[in-house]
Amino acid sequence: MRHTHATIMLQLGEHPKVVSEHLGHSSIEMTMNTYSHATTDMQQQSSGRFERALKKLHGVK
Repeated sequence: MRHTHATIMLQLGEHPKVVSEHLGHSSIEMTMNTYSHATTDMQQQSSGRFERALKKLHGVK
């Protein structure tokens, strides 16, 4: 459940430090490197943001 908790909270936009504190970790490195996972949805959202940024930079609609 700790992996699920970290992943869901980060996916919802919670600050990594807050998630780390919820899990009782002394550093966010433990949370980010061990307990959080990039979901397919997170990857797709990231790709979409990057694509929109490129289009904006190049004036493409």
